[in-house]
Amino acid sequence: MRILLIHPNYHSGGAEIAGNWPPAWVAYLSGALKAAGFGNIRFIDAMTDHIDDAALEVLLREERPDAVLCTAITPAIYQAQATLEMVRRLHPEAVTVLGGIHGTFMYGQVLGEAPWIDYIIRGEGEEIVVNLMTALAEGRLPADRGSIRGLAYRDEDGVPFATVPHPPIQDLDALTPDWGILDWDKYIYIPLNCRVAIPNFARGCPFTCSFCSQWKFWRQYRTRDPKQFVDEIELLVREHGVGFFILADEEPTINRKKFVALCEELIARDLGITWGINTRVTDILRDEELLPLYRKAGLVHVSLGTEAAAQLKLDRFNKEIKVEQSKKAIALLRANGIIAEAQFIVGLENETPETLEETYRMAQDWKPDLVNWNCYTPWPFSDLFQELGDKVEVRDYAKYNFVTPIIQPDVMTRDEVLKGVLNNYRRFYFRKATGGYLWDADPYRRKYLRGCLKAYLKSAMERRFYDLGRINYWGQSTVDWKFDESKTTSKEELVRMAQKPEIQHVHGRSSRALPLVNVAGHQLPGDEFIAPRRSTMRPAAARVSAREAAPVEEPPEGIRAC
Repeated sequence: MRILLIHPNYHSGGAEIAGNWPPAWVAYLSGALKAAGFGNIRFIDAMTDHIDDAALEVLLREERPDAVLCTAITPAIYQAQATLEMVRRLHPEAVTVLGGIHGTFMYGQVLGEAPWIDYIIRGEGEEIVVNLMTALAEGRLPADRGSIRGLAYRDEDGVPFATVPHPPIQDLDALTPDWGILDWDKYIYIPLNCRVAIPNFARGCPFTCSFCSQWKFWRQYRTRDPKQFVDEIELLVREHGVGFFILADEEPTINRKKFVALCEELIARDLGITWGINTRVTDILRDEELLPLYRKAGLVHVSLGTEAAAQLKLDRFNKEIKVEQSKKAIALLRANGIIAEAQFIVGLENETPETLEETYRMAQDWKPDLVNWNCYTPWPFSDLFQELGDKVEVRDYAKYNFVTPIIQPDVMTRDEVLKGVLNNYRRFYFRKATGGYLWDADPYRRKYLRGCLKAYLKSAMERRFYDLGRINYWGQSTVDWKFDESKTTSKEELVRMAQKPEIQHVHGRSSRALPLVNVAGHQLPGDEFIAPRRSTMRPAAARVSAREAAPVEEPPEGIRAC
């Protein structure tokens, strides 16, 4: 059986500043399929290779796939849908499959918008894809599709239907990613000018930050055996020339015992590879005495979720940290030779020019090596999206990229938010370019930070960093990003909806923009996917009835439900 994997040609300047990222989902799915006996697997990386629709059509005409699998995070969903529509037109007999977090939670809307998608993989894909492809190869589809856990599809009446959720994969060490399917010359980390990988040491997250849904997607927190994980890192170094890796984990330092064991194994192997992580401020404070060990193991870059300048915002996000802790964590990292990156969230409804300026002052006071000002992007399936409701002005998911302001603040325009963020970037990195990066006493840090500066300057000069219609970067020139105003709620409409919200009732209850979901990401019985009547929104998906909903699962141990 011929299986084709496609990474859709979606681009966001913010995500690509540091280089081209290898699509790990391809390696993990290909590895699972090959382990199950499916050997004829091909991959098209339309994103990294910048393959437009015309060029993709030429490539697809050369293929004869039995099944085509595509993935989509929220901002890539339209491109993924268009890609699978092209597949259906060129190869009408091929089975089309969509995976990723957006389809997992928004399957009703996706199937309503894109009826050419045959199946949606809901949750971790490795075992579900193998079960689906096995049923296809044995000629058991569509008859047996209802028995395959973790799927969504349109039933005989054209109504979106979701099967019982698939349980989390318990033994992550049993996964065998096929890293050889990737062309590693394409995946370069600009700051170090070396090949980069994004492997999994753990999956899941025990925290329930209201702006995030990863804890719902991965559900139970699970870790790998440190020795077996480093076996995989050694393979990436020896066979594929990888020089830097970023842990894809949400919170890799939660299990300190295993994280320390990972570091000790890396030290013992002496692979000459460096790496980076995203983690919590509180974990850095907890591990103060262990930071020299972490650095010896090759950990050179830590991105901290400092998130917001105002403690009020942190409390709202359920971050469970205090602002003063962030400054100390940054100082500890830098003192141990580790690059410290601070992440600020801006652009909420309570944003003001003063709070934006406060984030800049904090960046100056805390002295991180790198700073990102992320425009708050509430995923359409997150709790905070529902809480914000009509303040979410932009309903074009392609702009849900952390670099485009999508919320209408009470006292600022989105354009003013963007200009304030750009001004913060200019001032912060101008200071670093003319001082800090040039004279850092640590030779490795100096090289690394100069590489980061090169990446930022390249992005800025190409004017692909931020995206909000016509935006003035500097001087008098502007860039037209072809912003789709049809998916933006007008100021007048926002005011009208705030004064008299139009709520549709379902089964005697009110329903706003999204269905309720439990930690398994499954719709609760009896609730339908119905959005408020807005001409600016995409069509709501067909109804999902109570008979189609799986039983509600209890939250996995250690995870708090919303």
